Amino acid sequence: MEENKFSFSEEENKSNNDKAVDKSKEAVKKDAIGLLTSVKRFFKDLLDFRDDTDRDATIQAIKNDIPFKGATAWILVCSIFVASIGLNANSTAVVIGAMLISPLMGPILGIGLSVSINDIDTLKKSLVNFGVMIFLSVLTAFLFFWLFPLSEESSELLARTQPDIRDVLIAFFGGLALIIARTKKGTIASVIFGVAIATALMPPLCTVGYGLSVALEEDFAKGMGFALGAMYLFTINTIFIALATFIVVKVLRFPMLKYVNSAKRRRTGRIATFLAIIVMVPALWTFVKVLSESRFERDARNFINKELSALPHADYIIKNSTYKYSDNDKLLSSIELNTFGLDEIPESTVALLKDRLKNYDALKSTNLVLNQNRSKNLDNLKYMEQIRYRDSIDMLSQAQKIIFLEGKLKSLAKLEAQQIPFDALTKEVQINYEAVSRLSYSTVITSNFSKIDTLSVFTVKWNEKAVKAADILKQQDKLGRWLKQRFKLDSLVVKQE
Repeated sequence: MEENKFSFSEEENKSNNDKAVDKSKEAVKKDAIGLLTSVKRFFKDLLDFRDDTDRDATIQAIKNDIPFKGATAWILVCSIFVASIGLNANSTAVVIGAMLISPLMGPILGIGLSVSINDIDTLKKSLVNFGVMIFLSVLTAFLFFWLFPLSEESSELLARTQPDIRDVLIAFFGGLALIIARTKKGTIASVIFGVAIATALMPPLCTVGYGLSVALEEDFAKGMGFALGAMYLFTINTIFIALATFIVVKVLRFPMLKYVNSAKRRRTGRIATFLAIIVMVPALWTFVKVLSESRFERDARNFINKELSALPHADYIIKNSTYKYSDNDKLLSSIELNTFGLDEIPESTVALLKDRLKNYDALKSTNLVLNQNRSKNLDNLKYMEQIRYRDSIDMLSQAQKIIFLEGKLKSLAKLEAQQIPFDALTKEVQINYEAVSRLSYSTVITSNFSKIDTLSVFTVKWNEKAVKAADILKQQDKLGRWLKQRFKLDSLVVKQE
């Protein structure tokens, strides 16, 4: 039998290996797809709340909270008084209590709901009731602060006059939490209370009333500044809570209100869409504006604290520096440095600081202002003071000159006492002379009736347990010689207490 010259064993083995690798890849791919599917299912089950939503009960519950009459009106008035008293007394606990009992949240949810489901009648009721609530709140707060004016602005009140990006985020995410809690089967009451505290609708309205009372009775510009700032914060809270409600209702696909008249349905849909745009555009504009202002304030603080730290008298300059944000193209934002009474900052340093502004994204178009004109006249001022001092001496009599010079010596003695670094001295004495338990220093003015002199006097109390009585005089003499050398003093006295 003839031997086969060809062998296919290697090719067969290679083919089998390739098939095994392909099978392994397919298995890994299936496992990865299965894992990804499991992760998606897990997060869907974790975050999806649509199956736990009671749409009809939610709509009815929100509509029930919209009307403003009877008990709701009195509850609002009481919450206004409580909030006003809390702001007057600067009591955080009282202000929180006013937030919890305020019924202002109902019409805001009604606005968001009605726009999202094309319910014009509910929207009208929400807007009318909300407007009446705002008017009554501001009027009541105005009357309260007019009758019981503040002696000074409290921190609780001032906190409601300067909204920033955090207020926008609190209002939006608080509104999301609120509407999600309201749509759940079996409403979560704790969430509603928490959102009422976090978004703080009532205190800003009370602050508006306070600002109007100040504008009427004291300072118009100051009062209107308070009122407008607080109303701005209240508007932010209102818009973003309503926006959050609108978004959640759309995501949950609440049924749109149906009208028999098709023309009325189309008209209602257009009106609802228009109102939704009106609400969303100011909301986005407000968010961008407040975010821009917050970024400017953050970068301005960083610039002042970091870039000015290397300047002479940096602590003073940093402490007295201010910054002001502007969203007006004609009026740039500014950082103002005040160096009154100090040496002027050189032009090269000023140019470097202006160049460093470009390293901060929010400060690229910021104007750096330096107020240091007083130092230009500092030398002239010193010269005039010297002339006035010399002339006043020449006009004195001989006896008056002696009295005057004795007073100057006393002043020099006090100055000399201030120049000795007593704090550092006590630390050195404590290290070198462990037996010293207390050290005092004073400057004494002496006279032998022919001349006046000053004498440095150090009073020492020795720990008799740490040093023998016989060695105290020796230690005292050694301490005197060391003090003379240490402070270059011609004469001094070291005595025992």
